[in-house]
Amino acid sequence: MYSLQQSLETLENHISPAPEDSSYLVQTCHSLRKKPLADFEVEDLRIMIGQNIGLKWLMPLAIQVLQQNILAEGHFYRGDLLQAVLTSEKSYWQGEPVKWNSICTLFRQQQALLDAADTNRGIKRAWFDAFASFEKYHA
Repeated sequence: MYSLQQSLETLENHISPAPEDSSYLVQTCHSLRKKPLADFEVEDLRIMIGQNIGLKWLMPLAIQVLQQNILAEGHFYRGDLLQAVLTSEKSYWQGEPVKWNSICTLFRQQQALLDAADTNRGIKRAWFDAFASFEKYHA
């Protein structure tokens, strides 16, 4: 069991040195590894899940957020957390069939809402295409 007051660095028992001359994304990910899980916001989850970092600990938080609002958004667009979850590392989901099933069930239950969402067609297409691939992980 773990506490939401712990950081990914603590949970993974791995402290990496500060990256030198690195991109904004690398610096942000490094910084987020030090942040207590309880303090993670939607954007933090989107960034880290999008980079497949800390999925074991962050995915349960993301699922909780999506269950409250499937269109939860970070700094990009409505539903960007959903997109990050659906396109995250296949091997993670193959080892987590219960969590995979909860995302599949949630997506199907909220399909009408996603279809009616006030966003551009490209974003909607990305959700549905990502889900079509995601569904096959345990088919």
